[in-house]
Amino acid sequence: MRISAIVLLTTIMASSVTAQEAFYMANEGVMVSDGDTRILFDPLYPESFGQYLLVPEEMRRALFAGEAPFDGVDAIFISHFHGDHFSPEDVLALMQAQTGIALYAPQQAVLAMRSIADGDQQSVFSRVHAVSLEYGDAPVTLEMDGLLVEAVRIPHSGWPTGRVDVENIVWRVTLNANSTVVHMGDADPNDEHFALDPEYWNRVNPDMAFPPYWFFSSQAGRSILENRVSAKRNVGIHVPQQIPADPLQRPVELRGADLFTIPGETRRLR
Repeated sequence: MRISAIVLLTTIMASSVTAQEAFYMANEGVMVSDGDTRILFDPLYPESFGQYLLVPEEMRRALFAGEAPFDGVDAIFISHFHGDHFSPEDVLALMQAQTGIALYAPQQAVLAMRSIADGDQQSVFSRVHAVSLEYGDAPVTLEMDGLLVEAVRIPHSGWPTGRVDVENIVWRVTLNANSTVVHMGDADPNDEHFALDPEYWNRVNPDMAFPPYWFFSSQAGRSILENRVSAKRNVGIHVPQQIPADPLQRPVELRGADLFTIPGETRRLR
């Protein structure tokens, strides 16, 4: 964790999350709250690949203990099965420790969990919702108390020459029929993917989207955010540590972008 984050993180961990807020954990790990409803995206993963932030140990401890600000988490969403986004071992252990949490994940991630689950861990799968989507499939909709969950498969960055087999899921989640967010995982910034279902994207104007930072680095990515995802506000994630937290010190193409860079920082959804 960066030295500049220590005071901020200590303050946040000692306080409660306010209504309608996004709370940054690290890399693509984000918690979104609307009142007492709380969801997590990509919160547990083992790999930094030498360039991405890991979730601070104090956050991990509070999450497993169900302590503030992670008390009362309702659901976890996994974008895809890569080591800088998902740990099957950690997610299994968390769901055992916190029996009120539901999991929404691509089929690849769920199969990885099943392959290592022992007898005592089998019960968690009653709270697991696997999404299996091929590229070009229509989006799917799922519901649970307080949540409207929509999912669409958008290829991982590197398409069409690499990572085409990765089930990267873009989640659009509405909390309490009130706050809508979009978590994009490692989506590829090519409008060809989003143009497959313009009605889906036009149906909702989310309060906030969390695109990987590279969507801000090209005109194509910025156009997708503006004309397809159409969120009222975009906050970039998956930011390498070498990109400065100070906007004035960033590369020119990122200076106008709002990025999550320090664990514990927050954004109000409205």
